[in-house]
Amino acid sequence: MGEKTKRLAMVASKGTLDQAYPPLILATTAAAMGWEVGIFFTFYGLDILHKKRLEHLQVSPVGNPAMPPPIPAIPMLKVPTFMGALPGMTAMATTMMKGWMAKAKLPTVKEMLDLCVEADVQLIACATTMGVMGIRQEDLIPQAQCAGATTFLDYASAADVSLFI
Repeated sequence: MGEKTKRLAMVASKGTLDQAYPPLILATTAAAMGWEVGIFFTFYGLDILHKKRLEHLQVSPVGNPAMPPPIPAIPMLKVPTFMGALPGMTAMATTMMKGWMAKAKLPTVKEMLDLCVEADVQLIACATTMGVMGIRQEDLIPQAQCAGATTFLDYASAADVSLFI
């Protein structure tokens, strides 16, 4: 008798560039290991599935204490709240992170989504929060399925690993 296929269920609730990568990396890795994977995108996490917004995800330096200073010679810029208050800092933080990702040869968020689609990862957009956020099905990538929390909970109830990211 064969081994049961493992299942990963994740909730992605944040739509910043730095928060888009963890569920996509975990999903593609688990799928490559032969696992069944489903991601439930809710609230700002829906931006990851949004056709237009996914190309413009940003990193906010505000409240991100791990964010390194853009100019190492000025350590006071390490203070995230101060840094984020400066004009252009979100764009700078986003450019820095995109540079790190490119240097590490990591795929873009769009490319990661394409890998998820190729690996049959279920991309589930929360129907309730789509209404709250003013997002329609046609705003999302075609592979995203709109479903309610009950659909995801049924899926997650049989998961070996469940994560809220």
